[in-house]
Amino acid sequence: MYPFPPVSLSRPGVTRRASFVALCGAAILAACGGGGGTSSTGTTTTATSAAYTSGAISGFGSVIVNGVRFDTSHVTVLDDDGTSHPADDLRLGDSVEIESSSVDASTQTAVASVIRYGSEIKGPLTAVDTANSRFTLLGQTVEVSSSTVYDTALSGGLSSLSAVLGRALEVHAQYDAARQLYVASRVDLEDSTDSYKLRGPILALDTTAHTFQMGAATISYASLNPQPTSLAVNQWVRVKLATTPAADGSWTALSLKTNERKLSEDHAEAEVKGNITAWTSATSFSVNDIPVDASSASFPDGQSGVVLGAQVEIKGSVVNGVLVATSVHLEDGAEQGQGEDYELHGSLSALDTMAKTFVLRGVTVSYASVSQWVGLTEAQLATVAKIEVKGSLSTDGTTLVASRISMDD
Repeated sequence: MYPFPPVSLSRPGVTRRASFVALCGAAILAACGGGGGTSSTGTTTTATSAAYTSGAISGFGSVIVNGVRFDTSHVTVLDDDGTSHPADDLRLGDSVEIESSSVDASTQTAVASVIRYGSEIKGPLTAVDTANSRFTLLGQTVEVSSSTVYDTALSGGLSSLSAVLGRALEVHAQYDAARQLYVASRVDLEDSTDSYKLRGPILALDTTAHTFQMGAATISYASLNPQPTSLAVNQWVRVKLATTPAADGSWTALSLKTNERKLSEDHAEAEVKGNITAWTSATSFSVNDIPVDASSASFPDGQSGVVLGAQVEIKGSVVNGVLVATSVHLEDGAEQGQGEDYELHGSLSALDTMAKTFVLRGVTVSYASVSQWVGLTEAQLATVAKIEVKGSLSTDGTTLVASRISMDD
């Protein structure tokens, strides 16, 4: 049996992030610093493991990503600044990168050695467009879906955001390069923060004024020391920003990192979910800025849909910093945010038979709509030691609506 550190749909503001991830949103945190990164001071990080996985957390027991259960008994959990955290800081929808033992194909399990996590955006909310399922912060457009998880402080989901205009949000997301927007996997309300953050591509660059454009935001790097000298349009960066804009509306960079998604270690196994962020052909592209060689890959869904912005699942290996694909699978709309998207394992608490809810690993679960009871009945919920719950999110993204509950051994 795996250990079950407590988790929650909510997070305690910046205390959790005080101090990231790689291929975010579902790509694991290569995007967030996995495998290696270079900062304005030249700092690099490396790690070695048999397997590399990236994506958004879809369950706990211990941590579930891309359908694989990762034992976290002896894991090191790091944020995108390399600061260590307990495993219970991880939340549903977080973008993570996992280094682990080889995945057991028969049980879909592995033992995690390192988990990196981190968000794409942290900044003040400036607009909410409920009709188009979008909101804006730090000049970036963010789209939400039925699979977007919300902090419990945002009960009501997207509709609750109008009440917190001007306050800081933290967003885990995938960048859609074709539409130049972010697709959120998780949204949190920040109590306070000493800096904002953006991760994504540079859309325009002025090396004379020492500014660049990310979305609609203009960012000044003039005060950085040393000055970055190799910035380029379409290059991915992670930039920390001062919380007060300059008089001209630009944001002041406090630190800047590039090449975070460079995988400096080889991995015999790799599985990545994410959006295509750069494209040359169906066999040569990047996912969340990780280069992919699909020249020898199978395409069970064909190659015509492998285009800029498409969401894909890639299996293969990492060789010399390149994800060498053996298969490229297209993730269609029916697979994104529908069906049994989330899975929890563990001991329930706070059983409320009137409201038909309980808490499992810190997540509120509604069992009012369960269609499958396996190995137990509803009346036995209070007596079982361990259960497994599968389901989808409530409309406000704060509760797991169970469709299947079974005994867990």
